[in-house]
Amino acid sequence: MLKEIQPTGQKDTRSGFGDGIAEAARKNSNVVALTADLAGSLKLNQFIKEFPERFIQCGIAEANMIGIAAGLTIGGKIPYTTTFANFSTGRVYDQIRQSVAYSGKNVKICASHAGLTLGEDGATHQILEDIGMMKMLPGMTVIVPCDYNQTKAATLAIADYQGPVYLRFGRPVWPIFTKVEDFVIGKAQVFSEGTDVSIFACGHMVWKAIEAGVILQEKGISVEVINIHTIKPLDTEAVLKSITKTKCAVTVEEHNVLGGLGDSIAQVAARHLPIPIEYIGTNDTFGESGTPTQLLEKYGLSTPHIIAAAEKVMKRK
Repeated sequence: MLKEIQPTGQKDTRSGFGDGIAEAARKNSNVVALTADLAGSLKLNQFIKEFPERFIQCGIAEANMIGIAAGLTIGGKIPYTTTFANFSTGRVYDQIRQSVAYSGKNVKICASHAGLTLGEDGATHQILEDIGMMKMLPGMTVIVPCDYNQTKAATLAIADYQGPVYLRFGRPVWPIFTKVEDFVIGKAQVFSEGTDVSIFACGHMVWKAIEAGVILQEKGISVEVINIHTIKPLDTEAVLKSITKTKCAVTVEEHNVLGGLGDSIAQVAARHLPIPIEYIGTNDTFGESGTPTQLLEKYGLSTPHIIAAAEKVMKRK
């Protein structure tokens, strides 16, 4: 039962990245960190303390940072670039496309402060298009972990994963409810099995999906909650296994419904098993300033919205 999933604590996912990259560096001397004037925000202090010779401060020059990272891979280094998600993608898309994706460079693009839960910094920093931008790049792996433990696990895993990776995480303190050892790139995480409705979620919204699932189960609805932490390559087998049972789905993401997780799930369904789908995410809009809770409520990403979407989509079967 979903209600048995209880938080073991609360911590921001960016701290999971900070702890993960320090541990990755201890295990692999080729791991290096680059930042665009945001070492503190990306929690790199421990890494810098232990490995100052493997840290590169690029300043507010994100495009240059990507170019340096691509060059470092030629010498066998495993560069992790770090800045806010908006600057990690929108500001440097051309450099990522040409210098990283096109040539398959082993660069790890690590992006914090993604989505609405960035909060008060407002629309200019709350990028809601980045998953779509990055998953469309040939050969790019896209990972959106759901809590501190999973972000740490993903940060460690990508050091051993050959090829370009986009790792997306966030700023707010969030419940910790997964185990580090449960994370596998490209393998969906099933939190509950059910037959009435599938809920696919990623990032911070996985916890919201679990909260919604608890209430739905209390109403007697058999709900399947699945964490799609790897958007690309998508675990198509897990998606099909779920929707074959439930015949309907809700997708939940802190991202524009155009181009994100929902689109990926819909493509699988359209090709193999057409079903009704309801999408929880921002609807072709920019964000605004506010607390994470206020913004999730205003833009329809709160727990009650997920419950309503599940009840609606079941009626469409």
